[in-house]
Amino acid sequence: MNPDTLKLSVVIPVMNEVENIKPLFAALALSLADVEHEIILVDDGSTDNTVDEIRAHAPANAQLVILNKNYGQTTAIAAGIDHARGELIATMDGDLENDPLDIPMMMQYLHDHDLDVVAGRRAKRQDGLFLRIIPSKIANALIRNLTKVHIRDYGCTLKVFKQDIAKNLGLYGELHRFIPVLVQLYGASMQEVDVRHHPRKFGKSKYGIGRTFKVLSDLLFMLFFQKYSQKPMHLFGTLGFLSLFTGVAMNMYLLALKILGEEIGGRPLLSLGIIMTFIGIQLITTGFIAEFIMRTYYESQNKKPYIIKKIVGKQ
Repeated sequence: MNPDTLKLSVVIPVMNEVENIKPLFAALALSLADVEHEIILVDDGSTDNTVDEIRAHAPANAQLVILNKNYGQTTAIAAGIDHARGELIATMDGDLENDPLDIPMMMQYLHDHDLDVVAGRRAKRQDGLFLRIIPSKIANALIRNLTKVHIRDYGCTLKVFKQDIAKNLGLYGELHRFIPVLVQLYGASMQEVDVRHHPRKFGKSKYGIGRTFKVLSDLLFMLFFQKYSQKPMHLFGTLGFLSLFTGVAMNMYLLALKILGEEIGGRPLLSLGIIMTFIGIQLITTGFIAEFIMRTYYESQNKKPYIIKKIVGKQ
């Protein structure tokens, strides 16, 4: 395989998918026979024989990245993207719920519409109604309305990226669910297309209703990151001054009453005013610290707070 002409890298995170490995390789070989590609499987701390199965059946164009423990799907995807060399990078699950037959169609769609990212949308989901589909629809609607990134299926791993977009997303923690938001923050163009979705035949799903609170926590972070990552003082300063002025106003009112001879020692408003004042000072201080951290992040790594898409004209 010539790395200079490599068109596609397929990144697949796996954990305890021993029975799915052989049919996965067969499906990839059939679907991508006409595409110069590599396969990067990232083992995310499997405790069964998944690694041995990969070694036994991996084709010549496959690479196995073994993590030293279970880090989660986001980190596994990030590790695979770091090792990818293709002009385009596709991500998909290793449980055969995604169909690699959709990848060539998505690549063509990306080319025809001059896009940076094509995201899969599971048209006919083959999941449990109450434990998977309904919670997913609620989560998708919540994320879509709050972030204003109008993607219908945030949970579909099947996506095709241009290489530079995938490698600069900044995937950490559990943010794979918010890749469309990260794409929007990067300023990349993205559209959804309908893709196939198959019921799981082997193994057990790694996800359930218990992930709801993780999604909500990550959503709060994404909302902050989306609006205030480069201007944290606008959030903390606004809230801080509002709280400070409210607390000072309460205390000034009580001071006036005290001057007029009224007893204010036992009033709850006194405690509230003092608390609001200290909260305001704390929030403003937090804003200053966040601003210093943001500036240190960019300056220490020689990063720029902007991304240039292209330069037109004579230099």
